[in-house]
Amino acid sequence: MANPLFAIKPLSLLLEEMRGENRLRRVLGPVSLTALGVGAVIGAGIFVATGAAAHNVAGPALMLSYVVAGLTCIFAALCYAEFASMVPVAGSAYTYAYATLGELFAWIIGWDLVLEYAVGSAAVANGWSGYFQSVLAKVGIVLPAALSGPPIIYDPQSGHFVATAGIINLPAVLAVAVVTAVLVKGIAESARFNATMVFIKVAAVIFVILVGSYYIHPENWRPFAPFGMTGVGFFGHAILGQTDAGGHPVGMLAGAAIIFFAYIGFDSVSTHAEEARRPQRDVPIGIVASLVVCTVLYIAVVAVLTGMVPYTQISENAGVSEAFKTAGLPWAEVIIAAAGVAGITSVLLVMMLSAPRVFLAMARDGMVPASFFGAVHPRFRTPWKSTLLIGAFVAVLSGLLPIDALLHLTNIGTLLAFVIVCAAVLVMRRTHPEAERPFRAPFFPAVPVLGIASCLLLMFSLPVANWWRLLAWLALGFLIYFGYGRRHSVLARLRAEGRI
Repeated sequence: MANPLFAIKPLSLLLEEMRGENRLRRVLGPVSLTALGVGAVIGAGIFVATGAAAHNVAGPALMLSYVVAGLTCIFAALCYAEFASMVPVAGSAYTYAYATLGELFAWIIGWDLVLEYAVGSAAVANGWSGYFQSVLAKVGIVLPAALSGPPIIYDPQSGHFVATAGIINLPAVLAVAVVTAVLVKGIAESARFNATMVFIKVAAVIFVILVGSYYIHPENWRPFAPFGMTGVGFFGHAILGQTDAGGHPVGMLAGAAIIFFAYIGFDSVSTHAEEARRPQRDVPIGIVASLVVCTVLYIAVVAVLTGMVPYTQISENAGVSEAFKTAGLPWAEVIIAAAGVAGITSVLLVMMLSAPRVFLAMARDGMVPASFFGAVHPRFRTPWKSTLLIGAFVAVLSGLLPIDALLHLTNIGTLLAFVIVCAAVLVMRRTHPEAERPFRAPFFPAVPVLGIASCLLLMFSLPVANWWRLLAWLALGFLIYFGYGRRHSVLARLRAEGRI
């Protein structure tokens, strides 16, 4: 008898689940799905993180760094789109892995996705708080220190946690509470709220590109790659290209690994396949369109930023707003600040929207308690209990803990998910060649193979501490799986009863 750890969930069983009553409401079209993807990807990082990456790591070649990171995501996106069209149910990469690689791999990727969305949401909420407080400060409102930050922060110089004057990051907690309430209310309301935030921030990004282009000085793009075109590392050790004072790789490829987090979120579109009106068509459109839109906007903003100011003079903390101030346009700060708040809000909404849907798919399979994580509200048709739990978890993390030390976990966890999805497409094409594929990843097998290779390249270029944190999280997941999930697996029960 085959090892139950690697038992594969039949496609027929996945599709049968869609005929039940306990499913989500199909209300999302291609525009809403694309907006969710753009909402998850573009945040304040486009105005802030680009400055530090251009100044310290890649220079003007950061434009190509975004191209490399975007291509890596395109490979994964095409594989996601193929699966989403085949199996239009909640769960994203978890469901895809279960249908191709088996139960253990499905659990690993499901647990990994929870890490990506939950920890990422907490980090985003922290960023929202900081940005919101900076906006309040512009109008003379300053929160008490006890309510403006967590009680401890991580000191990278000493490698230890140190106490602060803070008690709780109240703005972050309140933001999470409001977003949680919107998510429980319904997917249609969430999509409308997100679409409004996306419109505001995309309008601001286009403003930055159009206005900033008049202040570009082409000589600022020379030298184009002051740190070189490489910068590849392996478990924290540089193996190709230059390094900085700390021994970390720098260069165009190193920039791609660092700014990869800017793309995290487009895969969340696939978690909403069960809520798409025509998932076989709309989900692939949403995934690919959102990624293309974001890549073009990222490259254009970096081109404007590095053209307005020499890379050595770009502000590391507020690159775009400082560039406009240098150009004699300080009033642009207001527009950029408003876009930053709107941008982070939509990122927070989409990431918190996605995590409960992964839990929903896992609950249907018995991996986690179905009575709680599988509960769908009879009126709102949302996974309301798991949404409330995720909201409480994110509120605690963002309100009491420093998230910066955990942020890179989101990077490496997402890359691992991409590797598994690309590998799953290779497996599925061989094991189920007859399966209906309304959308097929083109240039097979080149696309999934390139997706695996490029994701691994970026994973190995991350600091080694991220690998240890990932392994610790997965170890905790294994304890839960072998303690609960394996013994309550629906697939294992059906196989024991001879029903599949």
